[in-house]
Amino acid sequence: MAAAGGEVLVVAGYIDQGGKGIIEGALDTDAFDTFALPDGMVGDSLPKAIGDDLNGSYGTVPGTDSAGAGMLASVVPDSIDTTSPFVRASYDAAALLLLSMQAANSTKPGDYKGKVMDVANAPGVQILPGQLAEGLALLAAGYDIDYVGASNVELIGSGESSGSFREIEIQGQAVTTVTYR
Repeated sequence: MAAAGGEVLVVAGYIDQGGKGIIEGALDTDAFDTFALPDGMVGDSLPKAIGDDLNGSYGTVPGTDSAGAGMLASVVPDSIDTTSPFVRASYDAAALLLLSMQAANSTKPGDYKGKVMDVANAPGVQILPGQLAEGLALLAAGYDIDYVGASNVELIGSGESSGSFREIEIQGQAVTTVTYR
């Protein structure tokens, strides 16, 4: 790829399952010195292991700088790494199931599947991490909620997430945030 004129190597793998080795090999052979990193390759351990040779590489990972993202760490056990890419989405998925069950007044998937979009989007009282009890009470009383959660939930189409992403760059042996989209 480098011989064909490629300037950036996309390493679509996982840090701990070969991706790091691909980067090391490309650096050792001087084939590439800049890497595009999708979410499975973004983590603090990679720039620490590779060092300054990774500086200037960039990528994307799910993320948001919303109020809910900042609140999540205060409502989950300390043993959960809330900076991990999919923790916010996992928390929100479980919360949406719980809230949808309350909205349908049923634990049967056929009953509550039609309520997911209703509790995930406006209109309604915005619900953030740590406010699930409030959301459940509002739904039980017949009010609408807008579950924003930790990942800034907004569902589109047939229930797909509109997505929020953090653009990163590696500088000084650290993952730095460029912007959120």
